[in-house]
Amino acid sequence: MGSVYKRGTTWWVKYYRAGKAFRESSGSRKESDAKRLLRLREGDIVRGVPVTPRVGRVKFDELAEDVLTDYRINGKRSLIHAETRFRLHLLPFFGGRRAAAITPADANRFTLKRQENGASNGEINRELAMLKRAFNLGIQTGKMMTRPHVAMLNENNVRSGFFERDQFEAVKRHLREYLKPFVMFAYITGWRKSEITSLEWHQLDFSVGRVYLEPGNTKNDDARWFPFTEELRQLLERQREETDRLQREKGTVIQWVFHREGKRIGDFRKSWKTACRKAGLPGRIPHDFRRTAVRNLVRAGVPERVAMQMTGHKTRSVFERYNIVSEEDLAEAARRLSKFSRTV
Repeated sequence: MGSVYKRGTTWWVKYYRAGKAFRESSGSRKESDAKRLLRLREGDIVRGVPVTPRVGRVKFDELAEDVLTDYRINGKRSLIHAETRFRLHLLPFFGGRRAAAITPADANRFTLKRQENGASNGEINRELAMLKRAFNLGIQTGKMMTRPHVAMLNENNVRSGFFERDQFEAVKRHLREYLKPFVMFAYITGWRKSEITSLEWHQLDFSVGRVYLEPGNTKNDDARWFPFTEELRQLLERQREETDRLQREKGTVIQWVFHREGKRIGDFRKSWKTACRKAGLPGRIPHDFRRTAVRNLVRAGVPERVAMQMTGHKTRSVFERYNIVSEEDLAEAARRLSKFSRTV
């Protein structure tokens, strides 16, 4: 029969396995947490699960690795982002520490440090979510009994970055030649950067007039296609001609629709920032093309459901986040208000 007892301000448990006594810290100041740990340990003993009194000694590094393992097992596309958040921010601050010793005050200090480094509330919240996930998995696996409260920050969830056509053309003029067709495609379709860089020629059907994304190449794993507009067809036909010319010169096959001398387009953040600065639009990001494409579709009278399908947005919440209201909606509201005013 096990027991719980207090040592200083921390509750401990004592239990027996094969006649040998084990003592283990719950890492908590609450007796209820110690009792829960004792029930867990006694249940493990009954089931024949090896019992190791490690609660209170588990390092945060181990919890972080468990999160990444969970991402790998489930094939989550955001694995690379999770790895980056742990490596650059969470592990430098919490690494090497016993997880049970991390308090809400420590989480707040982490938040303050990230704010001082210029991180946005959105960025910090993504990192705090990883911190919470680490502790939740620790509890699920029996490595932790408690988790600290992690306060999230308020976010302004309305995105306001849009490109008017003249603004887009101004930025495009300052980009390198190989990037101009790429950003033109992004401006028209609103597709994600990774979806465009991975686009191959076999995904284009010039006879039908559409470009197709296979299930494995989209964020939500759903296939979708975008019909050729007149401008999009002209863009892709020019890109096909340029690619054919380059293939003849190099004597090789180029699989990518958008490329840099036949090679897949990589990171172009530096070129992008320079072009935006020269165009007088500092701070703009390529993701603004997604917002712009959705707004353009709505302005053109495309039903929201169809616009969502074309750009790859899963839920209608995008229209609230992007704060999209079509000019026709506003004009119709004005007409209705005028009609109402004449009746009162």
